[in-house]
Amino acid sequence: MKRLILMSALIMVLVLVAACATPTEAPKPPASSSAAASSAPASSVAPAAATKFAFWHAMGGTNGEAIAEMMKRFNASQTACVGEAVFQGSYDDSLNKLKAGLQSKDIPAVVQMFDLATQVLIDLQVIAPMQDFIDKDKFDLKDFEQNVLAYYSVGGKLYGMPYNTSNPMLYINKDAFKAAGLDPAKPPRTYAEVLDAAKKLTKKGADGKVSMYGYSMAIYGWFFEQLLAASGGLYLDNGNGRDARATKATFNSPEGVKILTWWKEGYDAGVFGNFGRPTADTQKAFDAQQTAMMIESTAGLRSRLNAAQGKFELGTGFLPRPDEAAYTKSGTIIGGASVYIMKDRPAAEQNCAWQFVKFTVSPEIQAYWHTASGYYPVTKKSYDVKEDKEWVAKYPQFLTAVEQLHAAPNNRFTQGALTGVMPASRQRIELAIEEVIQGKSTPQQALDSAAADVTKLITDYNKTAPK
Repeated sequence: MKRLILMSALIMVLVLVAACATPTEAPKPPASSSAAASSAPASSVAPAAATKFAFWHAMGGTNGEAIAEMMKRFNASQTACVGEAVFQGSYDDSLNKLKAGLQSKDIPAVVQMFDLATQVLIDLQVIAPMQDFIDKDKFDLKDFEQNVLAYYSVGGKLYGMPYNTSNPMLYINKDAFKAAGLDPAKPPRTYAEVLDAAKKLTKKGADGKVSMYGYSMAIYGWFFEQLLAASGGLYLDNGNGRDARATKATFNSPEGVKILTWWKEGYDAGVFGNFGRPTADTQKAFDAQQTAMMIESTAGLRSRLNAAQGKFELGTGFLPRPDEAAYTKSGTIIGGASVYIMKDRPAAEQNCAWQFVKFTVSPEIQAYWHTASGYYPVTKKSYDVKEDKEWVAKYPQFLTAVEQLHAAPNNRFTQGALTGVMPASRQRIELAIEEVIQGKSTPQQALDSAAADVTKLITDYNKTAPK
């Protein structure tokens, strides 16, 4: 009965794609095959005794093609297992199909799920903790990025293996910086510096209308979470839900209020652009030079570089903080997704899923995934692979993401908030941001109201969660 009740919580997760997800248009299938089979392994006929298993993922476009190639390489590397990578649409679509599959028992052996699904999947008790396979196989995790592992670890146990990982950073138009008399080699680091630079970067036409805003960011709950963490603020009580199950929202703290106060000040000054909730709209504005700075996921760097080619030089910087002191005590949270092995699959399939997971986190495959997708590797040795070295040398802007990851301490701020209602909470924060920008509420009022609503959601969710 509790699992059925928790299924409703799963539906709540089906709202926004995670911050670092790339567009999920389906990979183009061959003319003679279906879309679902378009990412099936392109390998020779499988040995009769080989165990077949399915991997559901939510990566479309070029990222989907990269996953198909990774599966192809895995199938060619051994003869005991044959995997099929099946594109399921967006993260929302994938989770919706998994929810339906749990009822019909039609589920894959391994599935990619976005970061916000962590607590719900644990509470539903449908995944086999990755830690069980790690311990049984004595698999060494010391080369992994510890901050990345920390996000998907609960109670000292790793539940999902990090798969596609990113963080948010500042993107700048270097040409616009030079034209405004600013040094593009020194992107602004604090809220005050961003606001000051935005005033100098904003351009207006003869009619008085803004043709280029100095700075913009989508009204996206993930950005608020990241700015809060980088400020040294907790989103939830009980150590962001990691010391014990969260019971209330705490993002209406001075750190949270400062974020919205700064946002509103820049908007009222006419130097912060507002292109709405969809991150794609702010991305397009940056590509079209309608904004000189923006916050965006590292996962979008390759697309932004392609869009800027021949138009302007793109630069990157750390996510802004309220002051320099904040850089010493906290940092960004990882975003993206991890892969989970499903509990209710035959042992042979689970073993093949584990072999595939190990294959994907090897240095060579992580280097390939990094260069093909733009997500950064989850293991440090990947940076020593020739393919990766050459790619980073070509795109030095990406080093910002790695430096930002390594600069962040591993603490409750950077490990991220853990609760089964995070997707709904993210939407509620977006409403609060809109209320502030529109002048309907003060930052404190908007966040107090949002915190009360999210606390009610947490309370109701906890009543259904296993003890």
